[in-house]
Amino acid sequence: NSTVIKCKAAICWEPKKPLSIEEVEVAAPKAHEVRIKILATGICRSDDHAISGLLTTVPFPIILGHEAAGVVESIGDGVTSVKPGDKVIPLFMPQFGECKVCHHPKGNLCISNEIAQATGLMLDGTTRFTCKGKPIHHFASTATFSEYTVVHENSVVKIDAAAPAEKVCLIGCGFSTGYGAAVNTAKVEPGSTCAVFGLGGVGLSAVMGCKAAGASRIIGVDINKDKFVTAKELGATECINPKDFQKPIQDVLVEKTGGGVDYSFEVIGRTETMMAALASCHMNYGTSVMVGVPPSASAINLDPMLLFTGRTWQGSLFGGWKSKDAVPRLVTDYMGKKFALYALITHTLPFDKINEGFDLLRQGKSIRSVLLF
Repeated sequence: NSTVIKCKAAICWEPKKPLSIEEVEVAAPKAHEVRIKILATGICRSDDHAISGLLTTVPFPIILGHEAAGVVESIGDGVTSVKPGDKVIPLFMPQFGECKVCHHPKGNLCISNEIAQATGLMLDGTTRFTCKGKPIHHFASTATFSEYTVVHENSVVKIDAAAPAEKVCLIGCGFSTGYGAAVNTAKVEPGSTCAVFGLGGVGLSAVMGCKAAGASRIIGVDINKDKFVTAKELGATECINPKDFQKPIQDVLVEKTGGGVDYSFEVIGRTETMMAALASCHMNYGTSVMVGVPPSASAINLDPMLLFTGRTWQGSLFGGWKSKDAVPRLVTDYMGKKFALYALITHTLPFDKINEGFDLLRQGKSIRSVLLF
């Protein structure tokens, strides 16, 4: 199908401005590309980081959004893994299948990723979106805040046709990122003690992962106590608010656990909380995992003794999952009721209320808002 589609999309023309719903032209998919009709897309904090200008590498104007589910509308030449009519999840973490990382058992940051350097373009260096005669960039290889988007075949995977788009879209980012950080990256063990800093959608998914892995104690940490009820429903054994203490939260956690937690997760993306999460895990055998996206210009000054005594500090992207292999399996697990997603979705809004969805996120009133087209 070589026709251009005209449809609605939310464009971020420049940082720190509300998104603008515009009519855009979405070009036909070229060779090895797939055009998708988006059914549902979640609002993630990383999208807000781009709007607020914290991700300085993001080019403008841009169509954000990276957590979605939809249906293949058309395919370009050479596409073999999906066909029109297939239900799919776009993948911000591609899986090309040919590079060194894709072949390595431990890696998942495929070389065709948009994370290391955000070009905002397709692999051929051009865009498929135009608005008012101007080219519009793609975000994270996916650009799902649009009724239609075009992605490379590396960045899409077929899922169970019966899966509800408005729930499984979370498997495209938030749920998989948090849950995988616990079960894949940290490899949380039964009986262990965990602390999760930041109880948004990804943090709560990390709580779910710790619980699924059999952790006996899961401490949620957040300055917004409204998140505590849901955190406890999903597996947190206790929740603490750093504002309730006179001393640093890492000291509180070390005291509470007799030396520090086995595993800590920073799911905010702030260097101060990354340091606190590292210091709150046991000095000799604790592991701390960075899950939140750090702002572009941030740097950390580190006392080497924090690591010299034996701590492990690591990062986790997309929960350590190889996306094409894992996403269909996670959808199948969801359909088999191995985990629930309803508790993470606090708001379901029509697409044209996208700015309200971001306001709810910034005010701490939502966990995940899902937009329906």
